[in-house]
Amino acid sequence: MTHRPAARPDTPRYLTEERLAIQELARQFTRERVRPLADELDPQQGTIPDSLRDEMAELGFFGLMIPEEHGGLGQGVFEYCLVAEELAQGWLSVASLLARGNGMGGEFTQQQCKELLPRMAAGEYLGAFALSEAEAGSDVANLSCRARQEGNEWVVHGTKMWCTYADQADYLVLFARTSPKDPAKPHRGISAFLVDKQRGTFPEGVSGTKVRKIGYHGWSTWELSFDGLRLPESMLLGEEGRGFYLALGGLEVGRAHTAARAIGLAQAALDDATEYAQTRRQFGGPLTQFQDVRFKLARMAADIEASRQLMYHVATEIDSGRRCDREAAMAKYVASEMAERVTSDAMQIHGGAGYTTDFAVERHWRDARLTRIFEGANEIQLRVISDDMLGALR
Repeated sequence: MTHRPAARPDTPRYLTEERLAIQELARQFTRERVRPLADELDPQQGTIPDSLRDEMAELGFFGLMIPEEHGGLGQGVFEYCLVAEELAQGWLSVASLLARGNGMGGEFTQQQCKELLPRMAAGEYLGAFALSEAEAGSDVANLSCRARQEGNEWVVHGTKMWCTYADQADYLVLFARTSPKDPAKPHRGISAFLVDKQRGTFPEGVSGTKVRKIGYHGWSTWELSFDGLRLPESMLLGEEGRGFYLALGGLEVGRAHTAARAIGLAQAALDDATEYAQTRRQFGGPLTQFQDVRFKLARMAADIEASRQLMYHVATEIDSGRRCDREAAMAKYVASEMAERVTSDAMQIHGGAGYTTDFAVERHWRDARLTRIFEGANEIQLRVISDDMLGALR
């Protein structure tokens, strides 16, 4: 991976000294620890070691957006995305692990914040989402997993899909229907629950089957079956029946985070392709003697920077407190589409070598493809954007 300088003399003013220090910390960690592990483990579908997670905790990455009073760094979405972009240049899965802390779940009571957030910032209480289902991916209102109240407990039955890190997490944020679905307003009646569990196992009443993936290696993604899981009534997150809004409430940050991860993958692919083109010799000289290769690299760099600036804008708007659903959808859409295109071009520059696991560019390409799907498929992003422009379809 090419070592780029932390900043040029004309660094934009919004990249303050503090932000540059955070960025350089993440960049150095990625260069020295994340990228070497990814190059070793991804080809064999190995697992992110606990030691790396512990190092991330020591650096404060799991507490970036957790208030200082609860043991975090008290930073904003901008800093969170800076770190995510750098980590993704090493391994998408590690950049995604970042989101398992940083207040994941939301709607914690004051007492829960006091008890749980310091542990989360320390990397001792990391979570996983149990939201999607086989028939309810982007259609979150169509959930069928049910939680029925029995005395002072909730009893859960149903299945969930795409639950990455569910085995290693210390808790799950589970979404289930707690009242019958109203065909006219299907989003009502969905509630969210905090499911405490022991790291490395599933609680009684929960079993899992690993999803076979083409990428996003380093950790496991699960289909979970809930067969009589019992939860104390105190494990309800927020108000009963308001889980749909809790799920949507974090989408702006999630989409900015996905844009940052996509940009990181594209930057890694550009750096690798640039280095390869400068050293690979054909017809008596390096590949960079050919205008087509030079222009391809230039287009890749321009597309990455355009996506990065849009992501920075969205992160700034979120930190300012302004709702920006439309812009967040745009950032996720533009960055993920760009990442698949750029990583594919990087593979083309590598030629046949790019289609082997001897070079990391194929990993960047496989993982970039996922960014168009998760955190809301790009077709959903276009729906959000067009509805905001033209009004919702009826």
